[in-house]
Amino acid sequence: MKTAVVILNWNGQKWLEKFLPTVIANSSDALVVVADNGSSDHSADWTQTHHPKVHWISMPSNQGYAGGYNRALSILHAEQPGLAYAVLMNSDIEPSPGWLEPLETFMDAHPTAGAIQPKLLDYQNRQHFEYAGAMGGMLDYWGYPFAIGRIFDHCEQDHGQYDQPAYPEVFWASGACLMVRWVAFDHVKGLDTRLFAHMEEVDLCWRMWRAGYTVHACTQSQVFHVGGGTLGALSPQKTFLNFRNSLLVAVKNLPALAAIRIVAARLFLDGLAGLLFLWRGQGKHCWAIVRAHGQFYRQMAAFAFFPQEHPKGWPAKGLYRGSIVWDYYARNKKTTSKR
Repeated sequence: MKTAVVILNWNGQKWLEKFLPTVIANSSDALVVVADNGSSDHSADWTQTHHPKVHWISMPSNQGYAGGYNRALSILHAEQPGLAYAVLMNSDIEPSPGWLEPLETFMDAHPTAGAIQPKLLDYQNRQHFEYAGAMGGMLDYWGYPFAIGRIFDHCEQDHGQYDQPAYPEVFWASGACLMVRWVAFDHVKGLDTRLFAHMEEVDLCWRMWRAGYTVHACTQSQVFHVGGGTLGALSPQKTFLNFRNSLLVAVKNLPALAAIRIVAARLFLDGLAGLLFLWRGQGKHCWAIVRAHGQFYRQMAAFAFFPQEHPKGWPAKGLYRGSIVWDYYARNKKTTSKR
């Protein structure tokens, strides 16, 4: 056994009931783990009653995605030191039969690969890519993340347009279902707990690139994701975290001049996004952007001058050299396909 599939749970009994049996059935060669982030529902009782062989890790409080996974993987690694890989899997994911083998095979054959994700498809609309990660992520020149197969709210239908190469290099792999090499995860000191949730996988993959690892997606592995199982897509808190964290991640990983350029541009671009929310009658989301910028300026120095072990800069792959915001809204660019 070389892989642990780790599901971070927070009051997600309904998702465990729905998807945990499939995870177990389709991950027979892996250790299936539920890491509980201080839940107050009956997740523990249900899991231990219906699936007593699932490895249960209990944490006393909700430490967010980053803190929860850091703690869970630390505990698990002490208990199971022989594991080579960990899959960070959301509780609202249904993996297909045979989904794990292509990931393990690629990682075994490529020791410099730090992280990889499967193809993420929509659980409700199964022929379409799913918002959280699609075929792996990119970052535009102004610090906005998007996914191959999903630009902003537009998710493409999957008709094989991204199936070659089979293991493309990407800027970031989705935290919804993310296999990490344990050595690489430890090397870059895991997830940044200061981000709490959202964009932490972008930061993790960016630091892996800076440390000399590569990041990939896998077209031969498929999982189906509900999305918004913990924090809904329409949540103003999600808007706040995404806008704040995208700026913090940029100043953390980029040289000073590049970071300053992005922050200056984002004052204008994020302002336009706020006006768009107002025009749509979504005032709470506009206020979330204002709060995001306010907190970013208060935290900026702590991220910009955070001790760095590897040179700052852009990854070798997955950078979109332009503005995805401009191309999407002004040029009506809805896909990342070349076809």
